[in-house]
Amino acid sequence: MENKNYKLATQLIHAGVEPDPTTGAIMTPIYQTSTYVQEAPGVHKGYEYARTQNPTRTVLQNALAAIEKGKHGLSFGSGLAATDAVMKILNPGDEVISTNDLYGGTYRIFTKVFARYGLKFHFTGMADASAIEPLINAQTKMIWVETPTNPLLNIIDIEACAAIARKHNLLLVVDNTFASPYLQNPLDLGADIVLHSATKYLGGHSDVVHGALIVKDDELHEQLKFIQNSCGAVPGPHDCWLVLRGIKTLHVRMQRHCENGEKIAHYLRQHPKVDKVYWVGFEDHPNHAIAKKQMRGFGGMISFTLKDDSLEAANRVLSGTHLFSLAESLGGVESLIGHPASMTHGSIPREERIKNGLADSLIRLSVGIEDVDDLIEDLAQAIG
Repeated sequence: MENKNYKLATQLIHAGVEPDPTTGAIMTPIYQTSTYVQEAPGVHKGYEYARTQNPTRTVLQNALAAIEKGKHGLSFGSGLAATDAVMKILNPGDEVISTNDLYGGTYRIFTKVFARYGLKFHFTGMADASAIEPLINAQTKMIWVETPTNPLLNIIDIEACAAIARKHNLLLVVDNTFASPYLQNPLDLGADIVLHSATKYLGGHSDVVHGALIVKDDELHEQLKFIQNSCGAVPGPHDCWLVLRGIKTLHVRMQRHCENGEKIAHYLRQHPKVDKVYWVGFEDHPNHAIAKKQMRGFGGMISFTLKDDSLEAANRVLSGTHLFSLAESLGGVESLIGHPASMTHGSIPREERIKNGLADSLIRLSVGIEDVDDLIEDLAQAIG
């Protein structure tokens, strides 16, 4: 689709996608092949070997670039495979400044894998971007941001981080998984690389594991593309097709996620047994004004604690829901409930979790697109 003036909902359905030139199929085919016949050595139709290129993946990568306002998209076998590729553009001795409230798998790959190869990581709260600059030195090469953060829903000012990155000639990476391109476009705010666990909102149906990177810069794209091909953490064509299918309904799903999330956040806040509710749409949420500036809505992710902050009380709620399924992950059409301390963030040492405000009793919700009255009733009976 060439016209870039179409609005986002239209772009999500059409961007990067053309009818199949062979058959006219409106849906991109699944090119389930490992290799491609060449007319002569080096003479081919743009495809040689499926680790390097696959037509289904090409269409998805073009769609990802379009919906994130980038120039190039790259697909990977998971969000962590995409993270792995970003880290591999660095060299031993390089340093990375990361937010201290982030997905446990990201923390694990930073501290347990790449730290062994000579990379150094600094973790700090970034709700005030001024906390970043004192950590910068001659070895610093990258700033790593999640916003909203996982699981405490902190908001980080992407434009402020981008200004710091430009001043010191650093790369700014933004994990946009929680917001999705429907709510936030970090490249427009100055980021160099946008990362997604496309397993979540982009896929949207809890049926695929996938990762994505989107960039504007040609040289950066070539670096990441080289790693994608050389290291081989690529998705299969059916996985790419599933994410393409998911993207086509992202706008209608996100609208309902946001609507349901808002109603449930307000319900929880007035519940007599609930203590803290973390949701970026509250006007008194720290950095709410920044969220309003850089996001188009507040999403369906909510975390909360009970006034009885014991693990036993939290477990009763976690095990007591019917529509909210106790499971890892987020961003699917169905509602999920989780316990970050033992599930998504279990790889972070407890003292680090507590220091950063992640209580053992914290409960995280991924609010789905079911009828919100049914979801509220389910929470009501579980909380008691």
